[in-house]
Amino acid sequence: MTSEFMGHVSNREGSDIVPPQGPVIDKDYILRHARAAEEAGIDRLLIGAFSTWPDNNQIAAHVFSHTSRIGALLAHRTGFMAPTLAARQLATLDQFSDGRLWVHIITGGSDADQQRDGDFLDHDRRHERTDEYLTVLKKVWESEEPFDHEGEFYKFKGALSQVKPVRGQRIPISFGGSSEAAFKVAGKHADIYALWGEPLDGVHETIGKIREAAAPFGRAGDIRFTLAFRIVVAETEDKAWEKADAILERVKSIARPGGNGEKLPSNVGSVRLREAAARGRVLDKRLWREVAAASGAGGNSTALVGTPDQVAEAILDYYDAGVSNFLMRGFYPTEDTVAYGRDVAPLVKAGIAARQARVVAAE
Repeated sequence: MTSEFMGHVSNREGSDIVPPQGPVIDKDYILRHARAAEEAGIDRLLIGAFSTWPDNNQIAAHVFSHTSRIGALLAHRTGFMAPTLAARQLATLDQFSDGRLWVHIITGGSDADQQRDGDFLDHDRRHERTDEYLTVLKKVWESEEPFDHEGEFYKFKGALSQVKPVRGQRIPISFGGSSEAAFKVAGKHADIYALWGEPLDGVHETIGKIREAAAPFGRAGDIRFTLAFRIVVAETEDKAWEKADAILERVKSIARPGGNGEKLPSNVGSVRLREAAARGRVLDKRLWREVAAASGAGGNSTALVGTPDQVAEAILDYYDAGVSNFLMRGFYPTEDTVAYGRDVAPLVKAGIAARQARVVAAE
């Protein structure tokens, strides 16, 4: 299976330890970061979406128009436009990018974030709507003839799109969410399922649940997995932990909500990260949990700490567990992204190639 090494870009520079700086839409920063990531060998950049952020479709278009290779993993919040319109928008962006688009479906883990844009459905009902939304979205991409649809949430007559994705019938669909409702939708629709940086036992558990949910649709072996994490790397392990300790102190000194406007995020993924953090400072070989504990785990908040070789070895353990894509969001956004692409990803690629060669030799 092919692996991708991903980073992250936002509308301006900022992180847990770097206060937001520059204009709300910092065009120069976006391009500097995207070009640095592309030069460092990063395959794709996550572009997130929240109710108070600028339109990420426009950020993706800006990145695509000024780069030649790097792709986007575009977060897309279902329920705020008709899936027929979303299908055309995404296919158009995919065409302008020459097929560099993946879409990451966000159903909404926070009631507060959803309600800012007028969505008052509860958690499970949102997932039921997402199921229907994705059914229509994919049919618009696939259908060459007008079709009608009448469901619980949407009704269309004569739906058709002239523009199709570059790949023909599909833009790859990534999906996240750690609830049983999310597993059900992912099993039916996801090409890629995204996990936060949990310990290996949690990753094994989640992969098993997703494959079980996909089995009734004949898709248990089709879904790929992405792991999202941070890195703290240095030339020696001691120096890496010195950096980690400094990052933790900085996180503790900056008082911010845990995420999505909640003081302590209530989504299942964040709860799982906090439960894992309670098990110890470091789990497995080098999965550092203290930032997740200190911040409330409002998002991608765990890190692999060590030398590039040590961090690559830990990533390969996740590869052996069934993860094929690896998404890193930096504490220092551009610096960490470049270090990941330049110093860590090549070591992981070499390890994957060696594993694949052993499999071929054994056949």
